[in-house]
Amino acid sequence: MSFDTVIRGGRWFDGTGAPSAIRNIGIRDGHVAAISAEPLDETGCAQVIDAAGKWVLPGLLDIHTHYDVEVLVAPSLSESVRHGVTTVLVGSCSLSTIHVDGQDAGDLFGRVEAIPRQYVVDTIDKHKDWSSCADYIAGLERLPLGPNVTAFIGHSDMRAATMGLDRATRADARPTAAEQARMEQMLDEALQAGFVGMSSQQLLFDKMDGDVCRSRTLPSTYAKPRELRRLKSMLRRSGRILQAGPDVKNPFDVVSQLAQALGIFRRPLKTSLLAAADVKSNPLAVPAMVKASRMLNKLGADFRWQHLPVPFEVYADGIDLVIFEEFGSGAEALHLRESVERDELMRDEAYRRRFRKDYQNKYGPRVWHRDFFDAEIVECPDASVVGKSFGQVGVDRGGVHPVDAFLDLVLEHGTALRWHTTISNHRPDMLRKIAREPGVQMGFSDAGAHLRNMAFYNMGLRLLRHVLDAQQAGQPFLSIEQAVHRLTGELADWYRIDAGHLRVGDRADVVVIDPAHLDDKLDAYVEETFAAYGGMSRMVNRNDEAVTAVFISGRAVVLDGRPTAMLGTQRTGSFLRADTPTPAVTGQATVPAPGAPAATSPAAT
Repeated sequence: MSFDTVIRGGRWFDGTGAPSAIRNIGIRDGHVAAISAEPLDETGCAQVIDAAGKWVLPGLLDIHTHYDVEVLVAPSLSESVRHGVTTVLVGSCSLSTIHVDGQDAGDLFGRVEAIPRQYVVDTIDKHKDWSSCADYIAGLERLPLGPNVTAFIGHSDMRAATMGLDRATRADARPTAAEQARMEQMLDEALQAGFVGMSSQQLLFDKMDGDVCRSRTLPSTYAKPRELRRLKSMLRRSGRILQAGPDVKNPFDVVSQLAQALGIFRRPLKTSLLAAADVKSNPLAVPAMVKASRMLNKLGADFRWQHLPVPFEVYADGIDLVIFEEFGSGAEALHLRESVERDELMRDEAYRRRFRKDYQNKYGPRVWHRDFFDAEIVECPDASVVGKSFGQVGVDRGGVHPVDAFLDLVLEHGTALRWHTTISNHRPDMLRKIAREPGVQMGFSDAGAHLRNMAFYNMGLRLLRHVLDAQQAGQPFLSIEQAVHRLTGELADWYRIDAGHLRVGDRADVVVIDPAHLDDKLDAYVEETFAAYGGMSRMVNRNDEAVTAVFISGRAVVLDGRPTAMLGTQRTGSFLRADTPTPAVTGQATVPAPGAPAATSPAAT
């Protein structure tokens, strides 16, 4: 029988960490049909890809995204796919769209994930036609889905839908027996449908949007131990996963999360916590996290930290950045939606004193290092400040305090003031150490969220470049095979989904990478309008030379570094159910999605 596609002469990685080799790969009916050191018969083959000098590997997995909204209006998810990602995990951080309506979804996602609230509301109201997890899966698979999708069910989603958003975010409210039973039923339905587990959140600087519950923390943060124990016990029994973000300001909560992962006289709770990061504010934090994961797993736990394997660089327009939520005066400003009210607050001297006090408090757990000398202005109507830090602007203005220099510029220019800083993962040596840790997973891209603040769609490529550069410098810390395994098979196996491998019989989710173009372009970002969200400008990555081809279910969705006409107009991806093999999608046309990528000319040899 002939092949649908032959990928000729590339260096093949199977996703297990085994040695790579030059191989020819034949794809038929959405699966890998042959892997051979000898040339394959290309007679009747519709497409042959010359991969000489390139790497051929399983599609990458992104285990931490907030694509829950975007997937409904732009199901190609092309910004991830064009960087080699063929499977995404939604439902992170206690947030999912299974049970809540548009208004509640807007309140849950809008501020926490920096997705304009009205687009969340409009999208859910327009597209939601499900009331159960099974119906949600069917709804996704009616779309021209680009990558494969798998999911957590969000604790905040279940709690808000069961108790009502107002009661779910009150410290004095508890779920009734019937409400607790309903949440347990929701979780059971999710696990039966094939969700990989439940996400929760105890982190207290994630704040809600909207009017009724504005600036309250997410519903899952109000859950008491009994509610959490009952839900977690269901995950234990099923062997599914808890993803959580502990309250870093409460050492007891962190210790409790770690202890529950271990089990102690009961089945361990398979746990993935946010996040292993080499934060500037506390250089001792990540070594302690690594030691904790080693100890737990040695004692019998199945525990992982999630980790972004690249410098965590964030951008902001004015004061609109989630890092300000972690202290009182910052959250006070972000509570106000109207610029007039914010400006009035920032002019108030009493408020400025509170901000300076918070800024100067260097003690206690925090994400932001709170150093305006380490925050560079990249765009501003006043060209004289571009390229300078806020601290330097204060010096130039006669010794003005850095906080006052920042607030003055925000008052003068509003969101036209754009700046950036690197919060964590700034030390290459520490990144290399973290990348070797078996208790750490490569993830945490936040793709689909913080659209004006960050762009890590290509984080997998950046890890591969880091590994390749170290190898070429004679200072290897991982082999290329190990790095590929960490981004593919290791993740798929831990989440127990049918992905991440490239062997005969596997679904043909394949990426062809040109290692010669794993270069400095990977560090840059560009801005592109996003039609699905009213034409807003968002940060993306563009490394078209690095990824020359992507196949999902054996179908070419990227060629010559650009999306093909198929991506976003025909379904190639599937919902991947935990513990269940997933058939490849072959030859199934669907209705074109709004904003689908423009057609390109496939270039095959």
